[in-house]
Amino acid sequence: MIDTHSHIYDEAFDPDRAEVVARARAAGVEHIILPNVDAASLPRMLALEAACPGYCHAAIGLHPTSVNADYEQELQIVKDELERRPYIAVGEIGIDLYWDNTYYKEQVAAFRQQVEWALERALPVIIHTRDSFRETMDALAPYRGAGLRGVFHSFTGTEEQAEEILAFGGFKLGINGIVTFKNTNLPAVLRHVDLRHIVLETDAPYLTPVPFRGQRNESAYVQHVCRKVAETYGLSVAETDARTTQNACELFGLECPAREVLL
Repeated sequence: MIDTHSHIYDEAFDPDRAEVVARARAAGVEHIILPNVDAASLPRMLALEAACPGYCHAAIGLHPTSVNADYEQELQIVKDELERRPYIAVGEIGIDLYWDNTYYKEQVAAFRQQVEWALERALPVIIHTRDSFRETMDALAPYRGAGLRGVFHSFTGTEEQAEEILAFGGFKLGINGIVTFKNTNLPAVLRHVDLRHIVLETDAPYLTPVPFRGQRNESAYVQHVCRKVAETYGLSVAETDARTTQNACELFGLECPAREVLL
């Protein structure tokens, strides 16, 4: 398995981060992708990547909830980092209107700028969208057919929204612990989506899957997401693991152990 979205560099893991990584390895997690939030999170994320070379992979981006009146200064840091060293992806970027829409125009501007940097470097994007599906798709419209690729992180949309994302081309849907919640319609939606469009994630420390809902999430718990996805598609856990891992490896350019993928 690959946890394609995890914030285990967060302060919530300071007491036991090494154990969290060890548990992920023991659970069969082969890679962990670390999306950035803003300048404040960057040193912690890079420190974890340095401590786990080839296992934890840093992405660089400005999260929409960190966009404010001074967002251009934060964007400059993203640009400087992209010029300084390689990153696995540009993210976490996007539009979030759940908490506040004060800086909506700035969020769109920051999102589009980072998409353009990703295109210039042929990097995938990790997109955050909350209460902003239409606005996100409208912001992406100028880049249709440009070769953009990436993942819609924490997808919880409708069948029609899934179809629109996949029709755009180049995108996967990131599925996390929400798929295990009793009050979600996500499994019903996923039954209309080919598994080749799915990657697994946790969003640790958030969105903890059943049976640990209400506790701190961690990358090892992606195994519970995998089990629910397998149940949803009527497949074995091994086959679901193999297929979603292959999807993630292809999207993010990761090297994964050779194994048989059931077709």
